[in-house]
Amino acid sequence: MTTQTALAPVAPRTAEISRNTAETKITVKLNLDGTGQSRLSTGIGFFDHMLDQIARHGLIDLDIHADGDLHIDGHHTVEDVGITFGQAVAQAVGDKKGLRRYGHAYVPLDEALSRVVVDFSGRPGLEMHVPFKSGMIGSFDSQLAYEFFQGFANHAFVTLHIDNLRGDNAHHQAETVFKAFARALRMALEIDPRSAGVIPSTKGSL
Repeated sequence: MTTQTALAPVAPRTAEISRNTAETKITVKLNLDGTGQSRLSTGIGFFDHMLDQIARHGLIDLDIHADGDLHIDGHHTVEDVGITFGQAVAQAVGDKKGLRRYGHAYVPLDEALSRVVVDFSGRPGLEMHVPFKSGMIGSFDSQLAYEFFQGFANHAFVTLHIDNLRGDNAHHQAETVFKAFARALRMALEIDPRSAGVIPSTKGSL
């Protein structure tokens, strides 16, 4: 007869980060072990829709409020939300003990298909190849997707590979990218019960 040892409870993986500059004022609150609830207000409707995909498909409770210089354009707002979200994830994930570390996902939407792979490596890096078929998606400049993920990767200290494998509709392309990102993030952020308390690296640190 075997006796199972109960795993030690994991400390809440939550964070709250505020970033205030002359261009934007942003607050991000999150719970990495949430249920996908979100409260989002960036002033850019399609961007809020994409952030909601991260919350719902990543099972991250996400509260983001941004006041940015949208009278200029959305660049500073989207980039700074990516930076602040990355900082919050880095704070919430802590020392990475027990972390699965790697995550990947393929997500289709009609004709579009995207793949995202993430590594909580401690080494920031982004490879993103998404040939958007349109410059604007609603009021969202599709070029800013890169700025969001660049800000996130640099400040969450992750290696991130994003590829849109096919797609003819820019809305579908973007949505598959953000959903695949959320799913890959969810996988990488899971606690592996077989590696409880162990940093997932032969170096002993990440």
